[in-house]
Amino acid sequence: MDVMLRCELPSTTSNALSSGLIRLSVLRQLQKSRLFVPTSPFISFELNSGNSRRKSIHVSCIIADTSVRDCPVESSLPANTRRLILLRHGKSSWADSSLKDHDRPLNEQGRTSSANLGSKLQLAGWLPDLILCSDSLRTRETLEVMKEHVPEFRDIEVHFLGSFYSVAAMDGQTADHLKETICKYATDEITTVMCMGHNRGWEEAASIFSGLSVELKTANAALLHTVGNSWEEAFESGAGGWTLSTVLKPDDVLKPDEFDITSAL
Repeated sequence: MDVMLRCELPSTTSNALSSGLIRLSVLRQLQKSRLFVPTSPFISFELNSGNSRRKSIHVSCIIADTSVRDCPVESSLPANTRRLILLRHGKSSWADSSLKDHDRPLNEQGRTSSANLGSKLQLAGWLPDLILCSDSLRTRETLEVMKEHVPEFRDIEVHFLGSFYSVAAMDGQTADHLKETICKYATDEITTVMCMGHNRGWEEAASIFSGLSVELKTANAALLHTVGNSWEEAFESGAGGWTLSTVLKPDDVLKPDEFDITSAL
């Protein structure tokens, strides 16, 4: 991950002192934002004082891992890796009791957490090539909010599926249905698929695929990966054949202002 930072120092600060302050500040800010850094980041910077009384500093910080703990670096995975994102919709509103469950919208918390989760997926390098989404209002709004805040989502192929709403309530049905649907829509060229839906089915599917007990609260996403030259082959490993990289949560999101190191100097 390449993070760009900017700050200013008084022009009287020596270059040697500036170097130490910058490195310390970057590390503090990364630590504060909960960005996992297994090794010290490579930090380069340049000073430009000009006629100003303050030095303008541009910092380039190359971080050795993604922003998700235990989330594999893409380049370290085999070329035939398949990645699956199982994302639960944002928190919905119960304010209007006349609405059917299918038609309930997101509440404000749901919109905020959906935006944060979309940004986190981008930072982690887990943007999908294909999105398969329940046609319920709250899942569609979750995706729309993500598109508003992360423009890269706008160009991704999307299919809205009524079956993703209904199957999630059926015990033991979701994992097989997701497998069949993904294999139907995803070509071999597609390496990352995001399925957006509901509990209890999404927790159940994530647990079956990974062989672990996975909890998905609203606006949480299970990030899974395995290998296969096709999606059919990827699912041949059966239950427990997928590796759970992490469960991504909206409060893990790194906000842009958390990379402003000025306040730490």
